[in-house]
Amino acid sequence: MLTRTTVIGICIGAVILGIGVASMILNSPFLHTKNIEETIGVEKLATYEFTAPKSSHQNFNATGEKFHVKLQTPSDGLQVDEDFKKEVMFDWFVLKEGTNKIEIKNTGESEIIFQGKFAQYGDPTYLAHNLLLLITGVIIIGLSGAFSIRKPKGF
Repeated sequence: MLTRTTVIGICIGAVILGIGVASMILNSPFLHTKNIEETIGVEKLATYEFTAPKSSHQNFNATGEKFHVKLQTPSDGLQVDEDFKKEVMFDWFVLKEGTNKIEIKNTGESEIIFQGKFAQYGDPTYLAHNLLLLITGVIIIGLSGAFSIRKPKGF
C-alpha cells in the first residue's frame, strides 16, 4: 500500500526526471545547429568563436556599408582577412575538427546585419547537469518506493 508521502515523493522524482529528460533533448551536448542574427553597431567589433566537427557545414552573411572580415578555420581551411562593401556571404565545410573564429569590424557609417548558421558541439557541462537531474530523480523515486515497502525505524 502506497502512503501519501510515498506518492508525493514518487511524483516529485518523476517531475525531476522529466525535467532532466527535457533538458537533455533541448540542450544536447552533441552536435547542433546555432542560428545567429545580430546587428553590429558603427565602429564596433563582433567576434564569434565555436568548435566545429570535421565535414560540418557553416555559413554566414554580413550586410552593411563597409566592414572588415577576418575568418580563421582549422588547419588549411578557409582563411580570410579582407575589407568588404555592401554584402558578403561565406559558405564552407570544415576540413579538420577545431575552432573556427570570425571577427567582423564595422568600418562604415551604418550598422551591419550579421546572419549565421553554424553546426557545432554543445557545452559539455550541460551533459553533467542533465545526468545529475536524471540520477536525482531516480534516487528520489527509489527512496520513496522503498519507504512504502518497509518504513525504517525513526520515520
